[in-house]
Amino acid sequence: MSRTGPLSGLRVVDFTRVLAGPHCTKLLHDLGAEVIKIEPPAGDITRTAFPRDKTGALSGYYVQQNAGKRNISVDLNYPEGREIVWKMCDSADIIVENFRAGTLEYFQMDYETISKRNPRVIYASISGYGQKGPLSGRSAYAVTVHAETGFLDGFVDHLKPDLKQARHDIYSHADIYTGLEATIAILAAVHGREKTGEGQYIDVSMAATMLSVNELVHALLSDVDMGAEPLALGPGDSPFFTSAYGDKVTIATSLYSELTFPNFLAAMRRPDLASDPRFMTTELRKQNIDALHDIVQEWINTFPTPGLLDAQLDEVKLAFGDIHTTKNFANSEWAKWWGAIEEVSDRQGRSLKIPGKPWRFSKDRLMPAEAPSYRGEDNAEVLRDLGYSDSQIHGFAEAGVLLSNVPPHVEQHD
Repeated sequence: MSRTGPLSGLRVVDFTRVLAGPHCTKLLHDLGAEVIKIEPPAGDITRTAFPRDKTGALSGYYVQQNAGKRNISVDLNYPEGREIVWKMCDSADIIVENFRAGTLEYFQMDYETISKRNPRVIYASISGYGQKGPLSGRSAYAVTVHAETGFLDGFVDHLKPDLKQARHDIYSHADIYTGLEATIAILAAVHGREKTGEGQYIDVSMAATMLSVNELVHALLSDVDMGAEPLALGPGDSPFFTSAYGDKVTIATSLYSELTFPNFLAAMRRPDLASDPRFMTTELRKQNIDALHDIVQEWINTFPTPGLLDAQLDEVKLAFGDIHTTKNFANSEWAKWWGAIEEVSDRQGRSLKIPGKPWRFSKDRLMPAEAPSYRGEDNAEVLRDLGYSDSQIHGFAEAGVLLSNVPPHVEQHD
């Protein structure tokens, strides 16, 4: 199937697994690039993640990050396997990998080796702490990078005195954000190649990413004593309320900050509270936050619908949101209008729901989500494109150079 989208015509060789790298290459795929995922004999561990219902069904985790990618499975311990992958890299526009630093260099799949054969290639490596330097050899997961870069420290309510009761945030921010940053860098390099005709190497660090996406670094490193005043524009002090129509809601700003307390007074038509002895300073408002919260809660209870509450808050530029589950939001009128959820097959008779595209282009048409391949499902197709004969492909499979776990009843792609 010919691809459409602003990146159509670009070929990506994808060495990635789990999340940061696969998210990057999934974005490139969704923007129109052809992505060929290379899996080692053990495969991507997320293929066995839950939820999945049946033996042989593709896991939702794997589908969300790999939908639409072609797939070959090669054992690089064989010289023939390395030769196959070198040929793939010869025609690649982009290569992405997220192994521990130095892993692909062992197989001579590193940028220095590949770029001698393909000077136009853009090669991105994603790792915890970069390819060189004092921490380059460490393994890195989102949880550990959150901890070490100060990101986790921001979730003060999670760090309870009894560590048996402490809980991490459920989302892998470091992986997703680093995948996004890698995508940005790759697109910049593609643009640069248009001017120079040459590719380049991109080293992307999860730890550096977590600092770059932390909008409060300037404040956390300033050594300024803020007293009771919360960090400006940070969401950590945004209050929660219940509504008259049954939903929990949150308002996106501090209730007691010097900057935003006046907005609440204006919305409630309660200028008298500015001279209330309990609320005259930031420190006093913080000390008496329960009383202040009760006043605002009583006011919120007077609005029978979200539309009326929104209109009143919008007058003073206070934004609020009803707290919904992901399932509720996915079924909303807006999500259906945008196409925010797409459905793909799990290859075993069920459909899986995954995120849709976050962009809309005025001229480029983006393809709908496609089911991902089983491990090694596209071995023959990809190798034929590289010039290998069917007898050679069969020989590689017999020798264990090529591997596959395609269920017997699944036909190869045309």
